[in-house]
Amino acid sequence: MQILACRDDLLPGMKQVLQNPKTGEVRVVDVPPPTAQRGRLLVRTAASLISAGTERMTVELGQKSLLGKARERPDLVRQVIQKAKNEGLWQTVRAVQARLASSTALGYSAAGTVIAVGEDIAEFHVGDRVACAGAGFASHAEIVAVPKNLCARVPAGVSLEHAAFGTLGAIALQGVRLAEPTLGEAVVVVGLGLLGQLTVQLLKANGCRVFGVDLDASKVELARALGADDAAVIDAGTKRAVLDWSRGRGADAVLITAATSSNEPIEFAGEVARLRGRVVAVGLVGMNVPRKVYYEKELSLIVSRSYGPGRYDPAYEERGHDYPFAYVRWTEGRNLEAFLDLIAEGRVKLDPLITHRFKIEEAEAAYRLITGDQREPYLGVLLQYDEERPVERRIEMATARKAAARTASARVGLIGAGNYARTMLLPALQAAGMEFYAVATASGVSARDVAERYGFRYCVAGPEEILDDERVDLVVIATRHDLHAELASRALERNRHVFVEKPLALNDEELDRVLESAARSSAQLAVGFNRRFSPLARAAKDFFETRREPLSILYRVNAGRIPREHWTQDPREGGGRIIGEVCHFIDLMQFLTGAFPVRVYAEEIETRNHEIVCEDSVFITIRFSDGSNGCIAYLSEGDRALAKERIEIFGDGRTFVLDDFRTARAYHRGRERRMRLRRQDKGQWEQAKVLRAMMAEGLPAPISLAELAATTRATFRLRDALRLRRPVEL
Repeated sequence: MQILACRDDLLPGMKQVLQNPKTGEVRVVDVPPPTAQRGRLLVRTAASLISAGTERMTVELGQKSLLGKARERPDLVRQVIQKAKNEGLWQTVRAVQARLASSTALGYSAAGTVIAVGEDIAEFHVGDRVACAGAGFASHAEIVAVPKNLCARVPAGVSLEHAAFGTLGAIALQGVRLAEPTLGEAVVVVGLGLLGQLTVQLLKANGCRVFGVDLDASKVELARALGADDAAVIDAGTKRAVLDWSRGRGADAVLITAATSSNEPIEFAGEVARLRGRVVAVGLVGMNVPRKVYYEKELSLIVSRSYGPGRYDPAYEERGHDYPFAYVRWTEGRNLEAFLDLIAEGRVKLDPLITHRFKIEEAEAAYRLITGDQREPYLGVLLQYDEERPVERRIEMATARKAAARTASARVGLIGAGNYARTMLLPALQAAGMEFYAVATASGVSARDVAERYGFRYCVAGPEEILDDERVDLVVIATRHDLHAELASRALERNRHVFVEKPLALNDEELDRVLESAARSSAQLAVGFNRRFSPLARAAKDFFETRREPLSILYRVNAGRIPREHWTQDPREGGGRIIGEVCHFIDLMQFLTGAFPVRVYAEEIETRNHEIVCEDSVFITIRFSDGSNGCIAYLSEGDRALAKERIEIFGDGRTFVLDDFRTARAYHRGRERRMRLRRQDKGQWEQAKVLRAMMAEGLPAPISLAELAATTRATFRLRDALRLRRPVEL
């Protein structure tokens, strides 16, 4: 990825606060720094704020036993059970283990100085002071990579310590906006922690009368000092006190900023609100709404969604698509900006809220404080960073295991380490006898996790070092789809063997470059079209080996829905599901027929439901050069309890039926022969063995360049067929 601007003296590795999701342990770990990706800023952190409510609950959940976690997240338990039914217990256990081995980055509110600017950013420059927001982005780390819409420039005169409150301030500000307060209205704030104290000040800046309530007398006094007209420790007489303060009318609005699983705040809000008043839940509270009081008073209840419009929208947060100012006045980014302005104007005071400061190296002590291990009152807990501390880009792993009985021609350099790479690809390569040498990911956190778990010798954040490392024999590319072709081409140009996860490319231009690089290279190119290596797929191939007539193949895929906002649906980043997944099924048909696709046609469903991506449910027909026909029913609107894939092959008086790569039935001369595997096998393990043999024995790639090109171009022409509404020749 191109970096438009960067200060060479600030390209360090970093310390980051991570939680082990299995044990709940919080620790400060050295990880590679993130890279400057398209649409993101690279920021050297000066300060970050611990969210005492949200982060405390996250840490406490992580510290619970597996049974405790299951009780808290029954939705995830149901997903695991369904996965076990569809894919088998063995694969499900691997997936769960991989999830539990992936560290959780803590933190979502930070501030610092821009040290690098990625592509597509003109609003920020190196040297700008910025506040950063977003879980997974503005983490507690020395370097953070944050999308541009989640950053705001810090006004002159505002310290970076104060700017680190920006995300919490934006959350409070969004809650206030949803309450729609007007000058002179009486508003009650329930919960006077950090979020509540900010809310009190924002309401006063808006010209409201404010009454604060909390269980802690010291927080009640602090609220008074910061401008609350009145405040009280909540008890049996608090309701009467609020009514007296509001001249017997009740509160015009109640903002709940407490962090508790208790239902008491929502009940109290209903009791003190006026007839047709407004209640806004900002904090994480119990939501068992008492119908009687809310019905009788005809109360409005709104649950605030964090920082504001744009939250949880990947197009806004990750891909930088801002909402039009004239139609969406206040977004996440603009709320962050407005809160910083209020700090600059002196309308919000933050020094009284800061109770503790810890250096990043002491972060574990900070979390012991907020989880109650240290019985000490706290409110605003800041982590401080040495912005000049030099650290390394590359992390050498002390835990790297020595590769026993392995030749020097199988060292793996992994680029990208998503869920599939961790749960399937790496175990298969390991079983095949590969030596894990280097791993790189964009964030650095997953690189460290994977390096520790699988014994890689070193980890880095960007791909450059792996591409340039002459000791790497095989470059394995498992990034998001938009980088596949570029990285594969560059590795081949360096004469490195390449294994790239599907798809190989997203358009003809990318594919042409990869094929040209492969043709000139002394190394081999392999692609993760693994289904042809499945034992049942090979049994089907052998079953029709003596055929003299074309085949007819029906391939039904119960694909399941992926949200329109998911990165795989983005044309630029993922390419859509036809390019990203249907390529698997075309390759398998090509393998079974031994022929190239020559004509394709496709029709998608038509619906007015905007949530459904029409081309995710599509019927595809393919004519092959030997006269065979294939029909793929790729369907996303089915029930997940149905197994994913079923293939029926007809030809020469024979039939072969393959069910989800676990069972198969062969029919010939009126007889049925059944086959059953101990567990689902889609061919990844055998493909890894073939890949290892290719490298060790100098064999050709298991799938020819012509086949790779034919499969990939067929997906491009399918997109054309949908657009043109007619068959398209290859």
